[in-house]
Amino acid sequence: DDRTTVWSEDGQLHARCPAPEIASLIEARGIGILRSPGTDSTKVSLVVDLAQVEPDRLPRRRHVASLGCDLPLVLQAQNDHFPSALMLYLRHGRQA
Repeated sequence: DDRTTVWSEDGQLHARCPAPEIASLIEARGIGILRSPGTDSTKVSLVVDLAQVEPDRLPRRRHVASLGCDLPLVLQAQNDHFPSALMLYLRHGRQA
C-alpha cells in the first residue's frame, strides 16, 4: 500500500513490500493492524483508481500503462458491493 516497490520484468508489472518489519501486515482503519498471509512479491494485474468515480453502469474497458506494462484500469464505483466486485474480477475476470 503506502510502502511498495514496483518493477517491470518480462513485460509484467510486479510489486513487493520493501520493509520486512511491515510485510504481511494491513492497517484496517477502525479495526487495527491485521496479519495477512503474504508472499515475497506478486504480479500486478489490475489498477483501481479511487480518485475517479465511474459514471457508467456498464463501463467500457480502460487500460493504463505503467513502466511499459499495459494494465486494466477500473474506476471507483459508488456502491456497497465495490470491494466484493473487485475480488470477483481478480479471481474470475470480466465478461468480454
